[in-house]
Amino acid sequence: MENTDLILFENPHFIIDMMYARKNNMTGRAVYEEIGFGNKAYVHKKVAEKLLSLVPILEENDYKMRICDAYRPPLAHNKLLEIIPREGFFAATAERSNHCHGTAVDVCLTDVKGNNLDYPTQIDAYEDKYRLQVADGNFDEFFIHLKKARHDYMEASDLQIANRKFLKDLMESHGFSSISHEWWHYNINDYALYPLVEWNNRKAL
Repeated sequence: MENTDLILFENPHFIIDMMYARKNNMTGRAVYEEIGFGNKAYVHKKVAEKLLSLVPILEENDYKMRICDAYRPPLAHNKLLEIIPREGFFAATAERSNHCHGTAVDVCLTDVKGNNLDYPTQIDAYEDKYRLQVADGNFDEFFIHLKKARHDYMEASDLQIANRKFLKDLMESHGFSSISHEWWHYNINDYALYPLVEWNNRKAL
C-alpha cells in the first residue's frame, strides 16, 4: 500500500460498517477479518474529498451515512468470487472492480442514531434465507431477488423509492457515478484511471 493515494476514512458523520468484515452478508463469511484487514474504510483521496462534501447536507437532514464497503483488497475480492462465482454479483476480476482501486463505496443513509433508512433491499441485497441458499450453491432465487436492487425497480414502497432517489441525487450531485443494478454502489470515474491497490497483512496500510 506504500505510495498510493488511499487514505483511512474516519469522520463522525459516517458509520464504518464494512459488511465483509462481519458474517451477515451474502457470502456468510467475514472475509476481511479472515485476511486480517478488518473493519477499515480506505478510499482514494478524491473519494474522501467528495464524501466530506456531503457533510452539510447530512447535517441539514439529521442524517449519517453508513459505509459498508470501500477499498477491497484483491485477495478478499478473489475469496468472495470463490464463494459466489456466478456472474452479476461481484466484478469478474479484482482488476475490474472499482473497490479494488479504492474508487468506490457502498453506502446508505441513516438517522442520527444509526438506523438505516428504508430501501428496496438491504445493502448487498442481504437476506438470511438467500444467504443459506447461496451457501448450498443455489443462486436462482437470490438473483431474482437481486432485481430489487436496480435503480429502475419500481415495485417498492413510495418511501423506499424516495429514499433511493434521494441518495442517488445526493451522490451524483457531488461527483459520484451510480451503476444501474446496485442502488448502494457509487464510484468516481473509471477504475482504469487508477492503479489496482495490492495489500497483504504483513504491511500496515
